[in-house]
Amino acid sequence: MSGPRGDRRATGSLPADIALTLPDGQTVRARLHARQEVADSYPWRYLVGVPSWIGCTGGVEAAEYTVWVTDRQLTPIAGVDLSGVPTRRLPGPLPRPAPGWVVRPAPGRRGRTVVHDATCHHAVGGGTELGTLEALDALMREGARACTDCDAAAVLVPALELGQGHV
Repeated sequence: MSGPRGDRRATGSLPADIALTLPDGQTVRARLHARQEVADSYPWRYLVGVPSWIGCTGGVEAAEYTVWVTDRQLTPIAGVDLSGVPTRRLPGPLPRPAPGWVVRPAPGRRGRTVVHDATCHHAVGGGTELGTLEALDALMREGARACTDCDAAAVLVPALELGQGHV
């Protein structure tokens, strides 16, 4: 519901006190109004109200600045119950990000390896999961090649070629 000044908090919900760490390292007591699950590297966002002041004709007046933050900026306060804060979850299970790349021994070729996209059917059944930089490092080793049945050759080989001549 929308209240004064565009406030869209749930009717009947009570904010809970929480500690907010500001970018300069200062910690202030804020009010947690809502939490929302999102598909992102930080899976939760929190709507907090930060105490502030606004200028008016009679001087200054207490106000609240609301902003969405991640959990990295919040610290629960001992003894404060957060269970009454409205929580909105994403529908269904969250999609898992693809692990990236997998390096496996080349079949029938001792000492050689093949780098595959993690979703490649040739990567099924084991191997070592790698991030992109690790996959590029693995391809630079003697006896390594990129799989041509998946995105490994199309994505990683051009990236290696871009780096040629740069130290």
